[in-house]
Amino acid sequence: MGKTQEMQRLIRAYKDEKKVATVDMHKVAKWAAGKGWPLPKPQSPLDLLAKKFAQAARQETKVDNISGDPYRVNHSFPVKQGDEQLHLWIDIDEAPRGPMLKSLVCRREQMIGDGLQLTFDAEHWNRINSGDDPIEMDMDFTLDIEWRRNGKDDEEGAA
Repeated sequence: MGKTQEMQRLIRAYKDEKKVATVDMHKVAKWAAGKGWPLPKPQSPLDLLAKKFAQAARQETKVDNISGDPYRVNHSFPVKQGDEQLHLWIDIDEAPRGPMLKSLVCRREQMIGDGLQLTFDAEHWNRINSGDDPIEMDMDFTLDIEWRRNGKDDEEGAA
């Protein structure tokens, strides 16, 4: 059994022992540590700082001079250096087509993966709760995007 599967088993054991259906993962972690689960090594200060810089880069937005639409300034894209997979960052206004295409394709793939898993989850819930109204999740976001795009004055930080 791998580490992830062992952690999943411990979550179920916690729920059984505490007789709860909803869990707070901080409480599960404290419980597991009390049972001898090893605490992870803390990240180095440099790794933590790099994550904070990545978060800051991800959150930077500007407004397009022509359309007035907000856009993300910094984009991450994967590169392979030797055996290591890195994520580099580039400013959208300076990005050549290749890295920008990689960044946008990766973000689209994440959306597709999330949509696929959401579909599986909804279908499963609907199957095991056939007596309830089914939960339907429309995966065509065209109208949702248009509503948000045209309602941007109503919402702060619509991007």
